[in-house]
Amino acid sequence: MTKIVSVDVFPLAIPRADGAARAYATQPPWPSVYGNHRETLVVRLTADDGTTGWGEALAPVAPEVPGEIVRRLLAPVLVGADPRRVRPLRHQLGDLMRERGHLGGHQADAIAAVDIALWDLAGKLAGRPVVELLGGAFHDTVPTYVSGLPGRADADRVAQARDWVARGVRRIKVGLGHGVDADLATVSALREVHPDLRVAVDVHGVYALPDAVRLGRGLDDRDAWFFEMPLAFEDVAGHADLAARIDVPVALGESLRHRWEFAPFVTARAVGLLQPDIGRTGITEGLAIAQYAETHHLGVAPHHSAGLGLALAAGLHVAAACANLVAFEWHPALFNLVNTILTVPIEATPTGIPLPTGPGLGVSVDPEAVARYSTWTTR
Repeated sequence: MTKIVSVDVFPLAIPRADGAARAYATQPPWPSVYGNHRETLVVRLTADDGTTGWGEALAPVAPEVPGEIVRRLLAPVLVGADPRRVRPLRHQLGDLMRERGHLGGHQADAIAAVDIALWDLAGKLAGRPVVELLGGAFHDTVPTYVSGLPGRADADRVAQARDWVARGVRRIKVGLGHGVDADLATVSALREVHPDLRVAVDVHGVYALPDAVRLGRGLDDRDAWFFEMPLAFEDVAGHADLAARIDVPVALGESLRHRWEFAPFVTARAVGLLQPDIGRTGITEGLAIAQYAETHHLGVAPHHSAGLGLALAAGLHVAAACANLVAFEWHPALFNLVNTILTVPIEATPTGIPLPTGPGLGVSVDPEAVARYSTWTTR
């Protein structure tokens, strides 16, 4: 029997070019804390024949926290286990802290990194891409939408949108939340760029229900594509109320880690588009979420932001395996560091990302780059 013989954990922090010290702060109007370095968690599993599987969790702040969970709680279960039994192992890891209520948060992030590494290792041992192990690809190139348009001035956003449209893009998402009137003015300006340009809006949960309804109705009038994270993330009833009063689909899910977190929103008809992030769900649960959405006739548009190449590759394999895929998030401003730890870069086009080929995730990791950016020098 093939066995896992070691589990290596690498919290990474890629420094800023200006040499600024590692720090965390909020970025108003959005409430969440962000790091000024690019941070993530990488895990390596090694089998007894020397084959390695790599995984990554979306851990943009304090990746050492889920890293400790992998090292202290997950590794003892993994060492000696058969890595080809991916789903049974994932189920066992999910049960470790279930009675303590830790199905999400840092516990789930830690499991996501390991789950991705297990699929990578299983694929390499079988000599097959992960997407084949998942049942096959609906897409060889995963369709994307452009996420971002940084800046506060509408003139700047419009100029960026015109550039993307000239490159074939017809779907974009802009981060707003600067007040209902200002947000609607931005959408109006972007809708003038091209008659076929679909514009989605993400407000990161900053609005109370009355303003969210007003903004949603304004988005209806402007034929917006979707309305992402309009309210406090845990407010199921509020999202259901909002969804019943507007036509634009409500989208959410980047903060959710498993089906049981998505289920209340789905059953309450509070969401029209699901956005799991495979760097937070892992491959096993990410595909299960997509299939759960499919049973309710809902599409999925996987979230992807600050993850590096391993999380991106995992997300692409899941997205390619989804019958109900709408589009995959592509953030050009964050893509510049995606290939930092890969030996062969993932290449993106403005409208799609080719699915990596080859066994496992189809990407090759540079161990020296991983060691260079690890915040744990000896463990």
